[in-house]
Formats: sequence, structure tokens, C-alpha cells
Amino acid sequence: MTRFLPGIIAMAIIVVASNILVQFLVGDWLTWGAFTYPFAFLINDVMNRVYGPAAARRVVFAGFVAGVACSLIGSQIMLQGDGYTYPAVTLRIALGSGAAFLVAQMTDVFIFDKLRNGVWWRAPAVSTLIGASLDTMIFFSIAFSATLTFIEPSNDVSWAGAHLPLLGLGPEVPLWVSLACADWLVKLALTLIALMPFKAIVTKLSPRIA
Repeated sequence: MTRFLPGIIAMAIIVVASNILVQFLVGDWLTWGAFTYPFAFLINDVMNRVYGPAAARRVVFAGFVAGVACSLIGSQIMLQGDGYTYPAVTLRIALGSGAAFLVAQMTDVFIFDKLRNGVWWRAPAVSTLIGASLDTMIFFSIAFSATLTFIEPSNDVSWAGAHLPLLGLGPEVPLWVSLACADWLVKLALTLIALMPFKAIVTKLSPRIA
């Protein structure tokens, strides 16, 4: 288990950091979390390629437990800004992140394993694209959809429900839908960018199976 510790720690750090950063906008349609969370898939795929699916699942589960625990702790840490006091991690974000993480990462492990014997790039590309799509859909729905306000009534996410043109161009939708679409597009781009680091890391850790 100790050989998996770097992967577990890296996964937990990414989840917690993303839970916090997703609350801060970059421009009109993105959050800072969109640029950090996709690296969880890189860690997952490296562990899967080098150690196999059983090891990857252990890292995902351990990272999930650590990430949720740290997120719940973060929910008790109060921050101040713009005249408001708010938790570093809200309950809805913690729950949405946990559910999205577990479903998306386990799906990634399953699909990667089914495609592992193909060309080197196919398994990480396809598994991450599908996993990232699930992650975006589950997380943003739980964290910001007005239909799930009952999860945390005290958390005012009305700002996310403001109706605006989709990504500033399309039909009017709740703001969180545009945020989800932009987040998804960033994940797609980072999936392609991460292919070369994936190959380099796997080659270094286990040259014979790169």
C-alpha cells in the first residue's frame, strides 16, 4: 500500500484544491477548479497502467475518503470576502465532488482496463473523456442546480441559477449550465494535453509497458 501513497496524496490534494477553487470564477464561464481537477484522471490512468485496475481502484477509493474528509473539514473553515462570511467548502460542493469523483474515476478505471491492450493513447484518452463528462454532469447538478436546494437550504446559490445565453451565445440557460459546459470543454482540452505527460511518467515508472 505504501507504494500507492504518492498517488493517494496527490489525488486528495487535487480534490480538496478543486473543491475550493471551483467557487472562484475565471472570466464569465470558468472556475479555477476547471484547471486543476482534470489532473485526477492523469493520476488514475498512470496508476492503472503501471499497477493495474485493482491498484487504481484502491487509490481512487483512498483518495475519495481523504478528499471527502478534507472537504468536510473545509466546510467548517469560514472565509470572508465582499462583506460575506462563507465556508471554504460548502456541503453541496463537498457532496457533489465526492459523488462525481467516485462515479467518474471508477468509470475511468473500468474503461481504461478494457482498452489497455490497444495503442498507448486510446485507453487514457477514451476513459478520461467519458469519465470527465460524467464528472461534470454529476458535480454541477448537485452543487448548483436549483432543484437540489433542499440539500443545503442555507447555501444561497441563486447566482448560479441566473438565466443567461449559453456561453454568451446560445439559448438562455441557468449560469451553472454554462459553467458546466465551459468546464467540460477545458477537460477535453486538458485530456489531450495530458497524453504526453502520461506517456512520459509511465515510461519512467515502467518502461516495458509504456
